[in-house]
Amino acid sequence: MSRGFVKEGDQEEAPIIPPRAELPPGVTNYVTAAGYQALLEEKQTLEKEQKNLPHDNETERRRASMEIDGRLKLLNERIQSARVIDLDNQPRDEVRFGAIVTFKKDKDQLKFQIVGVDEADIKKKKIAFMAPIAKALIGTKKGETAEFKLGKQIEKLKILDISYP
Repeated sequence: MSRGFVKEGDQEEAPIIPPRAELPPGVTNYVTAAGYQALLEEKQTLEKEQKNLPHDNETERRRASMEIDGRLKLLNERIQSARVIDLDNQPRDEVRFGAIVTFKKDKDQLKFQIVGVDEADIKKKKIAFMAPIAKALIGTKKGETAEFKLGKQIEKLKILDISYP
């Protein structure tokens, strides 16, 4: 049927689907085992939400279903592209993906785990391997100093400890 025969009030706008954390084209989607499990749990949660949508308003149900479909599509792409890194195989004396790094910046002592982009959460002290500070830390060893460019300033990060969960 031609769009000319549809009432304006009957036209639905496509829902806005929030994008997932950015992963540049060509970059491998590294994840920890815990991060991969979290992606699978998120998928189960979305699938349950979709099955339990309310039936009282068909328009709202359709909109909610379209939003969940969009989120599931993005999530499934991430799950398909995920490459789980076995942290037991990481070198214990060097900062690599999955490492929990304790370092000194100026007078502050900081501690972060380097994780996948979907796992990153600064409140949980987890930073994405794509973050500039993570890139500066990767490859360093305990006792070494990494240089991290912050604007025009170069910060020195002294590695105090490296561990893996």
